Amino acid sequence: MRKNISICEADSCFMCQNCLEEWRPAIFSGRKNLKLKKGEVLFKEGEPVTGVYFVYAGSMKVYKKWNEDKDLIIRFAKGGAMLGHRGLGNNFVYPISAAALEPSTVCFIDNKLFEATLKTNSGFASELLHFFAQELYESEKRMRNLVHMPVKSRVADALLHLKELFGETEAGFINTNLSRQDLASFAGATYETVFRMINELVKEKLIAVSGKSIAITNLRKLAKLAGR
Repeated sequence: MRKNISICEADSCFMCQNCLEEWRPAIFSGRKNLKLKKGEVLFKEGEPVTGVYFVYAGSMKVYKKWNEDKDLIIRFAKGGAMLGHRGLGNNFVYPISAAALEPSTVCFIDNKLFEATLKTNSGFASELLHFFAQELYESEKRMRNLVHMPVKSRVADALLHLKELFGETEAGFINTNLSRQDLASFAGATYETVFRMINELVKEKLIAVSGKSIAITNLRKLAKLAGR
């Protein structure tokens, strides 16, 4: 991981967007930008909390140990998103891990600067409360789906979520080269099961596959399968 403090755009950062303009110089002088390679871990579950991160470029996955051999991907994060906030409050260690899905750059804000920012910027504190409330809602809905939805429906829902988050290429494919293992970890299923579900969705002409790339070819039916 390499540090590079020469890049930062306030308009793309959740914190800078919601802070007083007069406070931005304090953020710029105190933050650190970190570059990560594909697959590189930003922080690990159980490590001491040192601060929060904001994605500047690229994309990340946030995951938690499901058992000794498997991870459960909780969410994906792209430009502007916040990471590491689950370790705030009375938690002294990160309860989750984060790693780069592709070469990425993140902005690190240590605990002291982050707390000072909260105290100084009421607008940011208010938006952060809304952010936590929305994330709690999404987490509860996701846990409910993992318990009650069949695997095929969870895979369909995962593909729709990826399309909504990352968009599509000009060729109509979901704009992320997510591995099948990561897709399985996000859907809460085994690699073998997800591989089989993907083949079934292709046969049913709901999706098309080219290498690692997936295109949704029948949005209405896929959404119905996902219970949307």
